[in-house]
Amino acid sequence: MTAPAKPPHIAQTLLSHAHSPPTTTQLFTEKVLQKPLHLLPTPPDPLNSPSARTTRRLARLGKKAHHLRHQKARPLSAKEKRRLGVHDVPREERRWEVYGGLHGLWVGYMWEVLGLKQEEEDEGMEGEKEGGGGRGRGAYVTAQSAGSVLASADFHGAEVEVVRSRCVGRVGVKGIVVSDTKFTFVIVTRANELKIIPKEHTIFRFEIPQPGTRTKEDGSVEGLRNLVFELHGSQFENRAPDRATKKFKQRNLSDL
Repeated sequence: MTAPAKPPHIAQTLLSHAHSPPTTTQLFTEKVLQKPLHLLPTPPDPLNSPSARTTRRLARLGKKAHHLRHQKARPLSAKEKRRLGVHDVPREERRWEVYGGLHGLWVGYMWEVLGLKQEEEDEGMEGEKEGGGGRGRGAYVTAQSAGSVLASADFHGAEVEVVRSRCVGRVGVKGIVVSDTKFTFVIVTRANELKIIPKEHTIFRFEIPQPGTRTKEDGSVEGLRNLVFELHGSQFENRAPDRATKKFKQRNLSDL
């Protein structure tokens, strides 16, 4: 017993009424049997899909993260610097020997600021030409001529001494400046102690040895005398970078 013949497809039957058998077979194969079937994507689950508010928040966070990656690093605030101890001097570095070389560099820096080194070289060359041995007489420095230059100078590495203060306990303290802040001098003494001296109502004294001088073993100085200056801390309450561009004017000091 044979199976009944399968009836043709209705589309093939309709095409056979309008086209020849070869054309009908070709159109039915290409347009019906091999026709691509486009399916719609499965709709998202409303329980697990993010809401519109969440989508906007994620887009905003992604945009902010992209902006942070491409912007410059933000400098630390004063609170963050204090928390991290950026300007703190470690205990093992609070020794006079550590900052002795810094003081020598500061002396050379002050020679260049006051013009002592250049004048000594010029006088030495003139002395050699005249047959005088090449030793000059030194520069003539006064408070009026060097006051504005010293007021804008950097005092990191200077050896200062407190000669007058409203706090008697600070008088006589002497050391090398390791930090020059707006309102204080942080110094390291010869006893390897760290001292924080406020600038307000305090007078500091510092000396600058002139080129060609030499200190003997007994402490005496051979050659020209050191240049001695006094610094009024109440009129010096500025940071070192700010003093470099500030113009100082002479004025009366009513608190002295």
